[in-house]
Amino acid sequence: MSRIQSLKARQVFDSRGHPTVEVEMCLRSGVMGRAIVPSGASTGRFEALELRDGDAASFSGKGVSQAVANVNDRIAPDIVGCDALNQAALDQRLVELDGTENKSSLGANAILGVSLAAARAGAALVGIPLYTYLGGVTARRLPMPMVNILSGGLHAGGQIEFQDFLMIPVGAKSYSQALEMTFAVYNATRRLIKEKGYALPGLADEGGFGPQFQSNREALEVLLEGIVKAGYAPEDEVSIGLDVASSHFYADGRYELAAERRTLSSLQMADMLEEWVEKYPLVSIEDGMAEEDWKGWGILSRKLRGKVQLIGDDLFTTSTARLQQGIDRGIANAVLVKVNQIGTLTETLETVEMARRHGYLPVISARSGETEDAFIADLAVATGAGQIKIGSIARSSRLAKYNQLVRIEEELGPAGVYEGARVFDALKHIGTL
Repeated sequence: MSRIQSLKARQVFDSRGHPTVEVEMCLRSGVMGRAIVPSGASTGRFEALELRDGDAASFSGKGVSQAVANVNDRIAPDIVGCDALNQAALDQRLVELDGTENKSSLGANAILGVSLAAARAGAALVGIPLYTYLGGVTARRLPMPMVNILSGGLHAGGQIEFQDFLMIPVGAKSYSQALEMTFAVYNATRRLIKEKGYALPGLADEGGFGPQFQSNREALEVLLEGIVKAGYAPEDEVSIGLDVASSHFYADGRYELAAERRTLSSLQMADMLEEWVEKYPLVSIEDGMAEEDWKGWGILSRKLRGKVQLIGDDLFTTSTARLQQGIDRGIANAVLVKVNQIGTLTETLETVEMARRHGYLPVISARSGETEDAFIADLAVATGAGQIKIGSIARSSRLAKYNQLVRIEEELGPAGVYEGARVFDALKHIGTL
């Protein structure tokens, strides 16, 4: 009954209106699992390959008809008859069928769609929630959200370099309260932007605001003012996180802050972030150094590893091999987890487990090109990661995840666990360099 009966892929669209892959898997029992694959704009060079058609005459080259064909014509004949309940074996078969290091033969978007659809089908067959199917009966830890309020970089036209300025409701006592605090800060910041007369072209890719700031620090200070305007105490109730996404303005060993008309060395970049940590209620910095600037990451880690969460995204790309390099070098203390960076559910779970064994915090994350698929909400609870980074509280592609967590919180009831800022306590065990 758990054997795969059929597999079908189609081209659908993500939150940016770009084509992406949707996969449906039917089992012999008659149950079906469906998954839609997200897509990133700010992608690391070490990510698994998202296969695009490249035909400029069709969807400006962004079509995924080849990835769809790979599911229908190459993957389906190979895995029909396989046991969908054996996720690890199925994912291993997909990796072997592709046969490349970065999944460039079939495309990570084709492979991931099949992998996630299998998990959904398995949960439907067993008749239990997806988070329980993936994480077992102990999966009851709800994540603290890291919420995009202000955007820059590739997500907002590049008017400033830093990509995300996030509010983190560290003082919330429940997931529901965290959402209420997010609503207050989001709308207070919206009003503040209007009062200050900023030009606001519209919402950025992840639903945050992208005003025409003159500097990255200006965005940080506006967010801080928005937190206060919402009636919350900075640090005690609401803290701030940054996604610097520095790989995208790093060239020839320097960080080019074009909006501010200045260039920084790795040391100067680390000094600036250290100054900000001392001055502002910053508790999390993602990709503070570029993906290939290991020296810069070493400087930043020596300065801040014992003080704040230092997340590797482009640096680690949800890869156990990349994460192991960071562990060996004493770099960062957290890893951003994006299922499409690595391409299968099993490999994603292996990265989360490796992070845990070495005291690194896993942060489950969406992509800038998202869909109505809420898989990562269940994944966050299944893994007990304690943190999730979805985007802002605008656009249905983001709200699908936030709302799924509302349902899970209700379903878990008193058994649910929400730790809030206590998730950061684990960093005390990693120590300093």
